[in-house]
Amino acid sequence: MTRAVRIAVLLLILGLGAVWGAAFLARTPGEGMGATFARLMSNAPAPSAGGVAMPGGVSVGGAFTLVDGDGKTVTEADLRGKLALVFFGYTFCPDVCPTELQAVAQTMDLLGPQADQVRPVFITVDPERDTPAKIKDYVSLFHPAIIGLTGTKEQVTAAARAWRVYYAKVTPPGSSDYLMDHSAFTYLMGRDGSLKSLFRPGVSPEEMAAAIRGQLG
Repeated sequence: MTRAVRIAVLLLILGLGAVWGAAFLARTPGEGMGATFARLMSNAPAPSAGGVAMPGGVSVGGAFTLVDGDGKTVTEADLRGKLALVFFGYTFCPDVCPTELQAVAQTMDLLGPQADQVRPVFITVDPERDTPAKIKDYVSLFHPAIIGLTGTKEQVTAAARAWRVYYAKVTPPGSSDYLMDHSAFTYLMGRDGSLKSLFRPGVSPEEMAAAIRGQLG
């Protein structure tokens, strides 16, 4: 990594850290940190009921074509009609993925009967290893309602681009295997497919459940 790139990365980290600090101070009552972060990044008014206001012309979510654990094609149309909790990760993930999926599972349990109105979705960023069978077995470890999706490299790239997800293959020094570096936000999508809330890594199930209830009305 060149010196210029290292400086750029450092400035980006410091900038995001400053925004997170501002988000902590600028939270409105009942507003999650993820929603506050998105609001400050977009310089938009505070939304209601956990909503996220995005800059004009910027969208999160959209058209995709993937397959579920049974090899059945799933598109954006299949997520409509219910709220959707969408998280991108991979089954070989050693830390953040199982932690966040456990939080999603606990959120579903906290919702009780209202969980029927929510569709949790796990989309892989590692289609080379995450076959439909592999991803089906993986999500079943966390909650029976979670749908695991995979696809070709091109299909996964398109889905990640729609949600503005960062991911990259990383091979640790001295290792013959690779890891996937990736962003780790959980997206709450509305019944119409629009972004409603953005949850940071480590958010509590209670906070997610409260934001979801705010969207259910």
